[in-house]
Amino acid sequence: MENIYPLIIVALAVVALLLLIMKWNLNTFIALIVVAFLTALALGMSLGEIADTVKSGLGGTLGDIALIFVFGAMLGKLVADAGGAQRIALTLINAFGKKRIQWAVVIASFIIGVALFFEVGLVLLIPIVYQIAKEIKLPLLYLGLPMTAALSVTHGFLPPHPGPTVIAEQYGANIGVVLLIGIVIAIPTVIIAGPLFTKVSQKLVPDAFSRIGNIGSLGNTKTFKEEETPGFGISALTALSPVILMAVTTIVQLLQEIGGVADNLFFEIVRTIGDPTIALLLSLLFAIYTMGIARKIPMKALMSSAEESVRGISIILLVTAGGGALKQVLIDGGVGDAVANIFSGTNMSPILLAWLIAAILRVSLGSATVAALTTAGMVIPLIEGTDVNLALMVLATGAGSLIASHVNDTGFWIFKEYFNLSMKETFATWTLLETIISVSGLVFTLLISLVI
Repeated sequence: MENIYPLIIVALAVVALLLLIMKWNLNTFIALIVVAFLTALALGMSLGEIADTVKSGLGGTLGDIALIFVFGAMLGKLVADAGGAQRIALTLINAFGKKRIQWAVVIASFIIGVALFFEVGLVLLIPIVYQIAKEIKLPLLYLGLPMTAALSVTHGFLPPHPGPTVIAEQYGANIGVVLLIGIVIAIPTVIIAGPLFTKVSQKLVPDAFSRIGNIGSLGNTKTFKEEETPGFGISALTALSPVILMAVTTIVQLLQEIGGVADNLFFEIVRTIGDPTIALLLSLLFAIYTMGIARKIPMKALMSSAEESVRGISIILLVTAGGGALKQVLIDGGVGDAVANIFSGTNMSPILLAWLIAAILRVSLGSATVAALTTAGMVIPLIEGTDVNLALMVLATGAGSLIASHVNDTGFWIFKEYFNLSMKETFATWTLLETIISVSGLVFTLLISLVI
């Protein structure tokens, strides 16, 4: 009962949150903070601890993503306002055609998702996907779901994303092998969770596909004549500049590791440039030149676009921070320890066990990265002395950490706000999408374990 009680509290917290938002129409941010305090009390935390934990969750979450969100939103807005997003959209339409445009979005999102964090990729791709959907009169969600599937899969399965990278280090797995096998698993998973699931989702929640999306969070979008837009090459280079910077950094670091080269000033500079925040800042400065100064657009107009993008994402930042506060309460309240105790001494397959623990933690804690890292700490003692493939353990853990994203996950609220969905529609699209990714990842991991 001692280990079950925290999980009961988590379930009640989720119910309370849903009632406050859906039944009593309380603001989402306020509801998250109220539930965080009530949950902390129910878990036996002292009043002093509760205040510190909530502030830690708020600050820690915003500290990790605030600048990424802001710089990413500014970059995306500048590219969109200059006509760059429209040019990219038109070029993709001409290259792939309307019938295959969904696959164009999947491929682009997967490539971008390898190097970019989920939130950054979403902010950068939303204006482009919106423009494509607008140009060829398709529902935003028809392209948005495959885009999100690709970004989520790369976030959960592939280095250099924080979850799989740190888990690989903790398990002692070779990151190169994790990346190679991860791509093999990721490709069919994206196909299933992206284009195939979109067809099913259209039948499950047809109303969601009539939404035009909350593009207001990115500011007003403009329409240009083709001759008014910048070239495709410079538009794509500007939009993908964070990807390029981070990808180059990753390659250099892998070469350093493979060659056993000692650390020096050059590698320190490369790591700094490849840091997501710095890469986005440099890319933003580059965009100010390519999308503005080089096209003789006044700096005042450029800064107006940038400021408008920040105003648009303010509520998303607040909701994200509220989700971080609730997540921290669950962690500090001992939910992870309760799960560890429940599974101690089990004889289950290590791969399945890692997935299951990560899945339970994901549902309980919200954060995929936190669930994955917490799982690694629990599972390492259980796999000592076994011959289980460590790369597959990393991927199983990553897959489990993606399952059933709901109200305690910041990704849930980001998706809901950007695509302007109701709670029910978000559960039927985003939550189900994440579950399909998680289960598909587990299935393919187990299949590969039979081969190797």
